[in-house]
Amino acid sequence: MDISQPDPSAETAREETRLGISALTPPPAAGDSMQTLLEFADNRLLVDLCGEYDRNLVKLEEELGVQIIHRGNQLHIMGQEHVRARAAETLKSLYARLKDGKGMEPGDVDGAVRLSAGEAGERQLEMFRTGQVEIRTRKKNVAPRTKAQQDYARSLFENEMNFGIGPAGTGKTYIAVAAAVHFLTEGHVDRIILSRPAVEAGEKLGYLPGDMKEKVDPYMQPLYDALNDFLPAKSLQKYMEEKRIEIAPLAFMRGRTLASAFVVLDEAQNATELQMKMFLTRLGEGSRMAITGDRSQVDLPRGVTSGLASAERILQGIKGIGFSYFTSVDVVRHPLVARIVEAYDRQSPSQV
Repeated sequence: MDISQPDPSAETAREETRLGISALTPPPAAGDSMQTLLEFADNRLLVDLCGEYDRNLVKLEEELGVQIIHRGNQLHIMGQEHVRARAAETLKSLYARLKDGKGMEPGDVDGAVRLSAGEAGERQLEMFRTGQVEIRTRKKNVAPRTKAQQDYARSLFENEMNFGIGPAGTGKTYIAVAAAVHFLTEGHVDRIILSRPAVEAGEKLGYLPGDMKEKVDPYMQPLYDALNDFLPAKSLQKYMEEKRIEIAPLAFMRGRTLASAFVVLDEAQNATELQMKMFLTRLGEGSRMAITGDRSQVDLPRGVTSGLASAERILQGIKGIGFSYFTSVDVVRHPLVARIVEAYDRQSPSQV
């Protein structure tokens, strides 16, 4: 029996019609390189797509090596065929986000560019466009910007325990806290517990003034920052007063059984082997754990083995435990951060 397969080009055409995008490739004028023309139905969304002073277009030009000219409701993309196609797909993806009512931040442009790369670029862009991998919280929806982030977000929902390992700026903690807030506000867990080892980053701060909370708060500030992004101030304050959200140093976890909770351990590379085993065995009924860390930023005393490294070695292959890995490609801070990470990665430990 002859079964016809769906035509991918027809699917793309239908999606572009829904969005109000016309894609044309006019023949080149004499002496001109080929160009791709995109026409957008909604001028208001096109303005948001281009950004203030066309800064988003400038970003795409720098990242992809194309030239983009904005005329009325059209964007003319000039350059080599493969980069024109990549720029066009990136612009369509970002326009689709805006048409679906989602905001667009500078990092979303970087994320869309990353997702357009590689053999699986089309599939990844489609996931980005349709929001299949998205974490909903009270204040904002978090759409992972790279393939590794998408896999990590999915793993947080599929596994009861998940390790996120990679360099700074890859969204490990941010996505984990977003997932925790989602689980809490949707009623899947009763509380969130966020923890970090209280280890100084290569410097001695001495005795800090104030009560216990005031002493440990400086170490926990990144976790507070993430929570503020996902919950309204009044809701966050209420949750913390009711102890439904707790932020505590790792040392305070000993002796507890954490049932019906979403537990996040940040900076796990600074936990000792004994601390890591103690923490992992706190997992109670109906709970989930996310452990995040960067193997290149261990602040433990010389000769002390990182609990993250030992856990990674011992727990590989255990059902219900996921491991997600990030590289400099997944850095979603300033683009310079990715280049800094790559430069350090090229150095041997003795040279750093």
